[in-house]
Amino acid sequence: MIAGLASLTAMVAGIGIYLWQGSGTSADTAAPTPSAKPVATAHAVKPDLDLEPGVSRRSLKLTSSAQIAQTLSQAGVEESLASQVAAKIAAGIAPGEEMDLEFGLKVAGSDKPAELVFAQGTVADGSGMRILTGKSGLAIAAIKPSLKRRVTSVRGELDTESFYTSAVSAGVVDSLISDFVNAFSFDFNLAHEVKPGDVFEVAYAEQVNSRGERVGKPELLYVSLTTAEKSKDLYRFKPAGAKEYGWYDANGTSTVRAFMRTPIDGARITSNFGMRFHPVLKYNRLHGGTDFAAPVGTPIYAAADATVMSASPSRCAGNMAILTHDNGYQTRYFHLSRYATGLHPGQKVHQGETIGYVGNTGTCTTGPHLHYEVHISGKKIDPLSVDTGEAKTLSPALVKSFYGVRDSIDEARASADQ
Repeated sequence: MIAGLASLTAMVAGIGIYLWQGSGTSADTAAPTPSAKPVATAHAVKPDLDLEPGVSRRSLKLTSSAQIAQTLSQAGVEESLASQVAAKIAAGIAPGEEMDLEFGLKVAGSDKPAELVFAQGTVADGSGMRILTGKSGLAIAAIKPSLKRRVTSVRGELDTESFYTSAVSAGVVDSLISDFVNAFSFDFNLAHEVKPGDVFEVAYAEQVNSRGERVGKPELLYVSLTTAEKSKDLYRFKPAGAKEYGWYDANGTSTVRAFMRTPIDGARITSNFGMRFHPVLKYNRLHGGTDFAAPVGTPIYAAADATVMSASPSRCAGNMAILTHDNGYQTRYFHLSRYATGLHPGQKVHQGETIGYVGNTGTCTTGPHLHYEVHISGKKIDPLSVDTGEAKTLSPALVKSFYGVRDSIDEARASADQ
């Protein structure tokens, strides 16, 4: 046993140490009694233990805290102590969460149980519980999360397949790709306006643990896209008082316009506006909208602030929603699998609000997709040619705050992991 519990507790990693005057009974009696109330101590703590000679240290990865007691018992720890220690560690770990178990043992002899010196369980973010044994009982410490922020910058070129495959090949985290597409939803159609060789850049921040492993979802900070026709650099920023983050160019001008050409995330255009041979009806006719292929259930958004004119099924179009907009435009959304909950005629909806979900309903469809139409003065117009309106620039007070965020992102990009 390490000499002296006081010297041990000074080595515990955590934020609060408690002495447990244990009776050595099983985990069923883990709750403290009035005579054995945990007492906070004021010892300084360190993340590592310096163990005396003869103490073997073992580290294992467990699929859940339910395995702690059995693991300690199999290592030679007396069963009731193993159960008691397991209950203390498990109290700081969510049930079913993967964890690392580390413990130190002193083997007393073949006829005696191994002497447990310490045991600790930690999860991905480094947090957990550490237990030290001693003559006075168990010393329990909560271990703080140990995370740091890491910024990564990725630059690549589009291949012949898709933006998705290009981004993943370049090293972009796949969960960020839809955010990238959304950032450029008013400026580019990534299924139509980009070509192989066009250049993109992404900078994102993430929390990593002491082993450099990502914890949680990364956060996109900056995106850039350069084609033969145009180039755009955007920064993620949340103005004071705003509910959500938005995307702004280097001068503080928002990407948001009055109208969205593509009211769906990351979908692939399968049919453009114009005359074509209809695959179901088998004759040439005007294809009065744009088709976006996407999995069933993909959210469909209102292209602009609007009033719901109708939300009802049609023979050819299936479940269809029609919205009317203040500028006199009308937008139509065909083949929905279902409508957004409560969607009804007369309802006011905001730009970007979900109105329904991609489906394959109606007699004029060959697979899951959104058929999207724009009508101006009763005439069908190519959705990809619609004027999206002017963008708004941040107020002088807000733009100063934005410049600070922009500059900090640029500094992080300059020193980011490549």
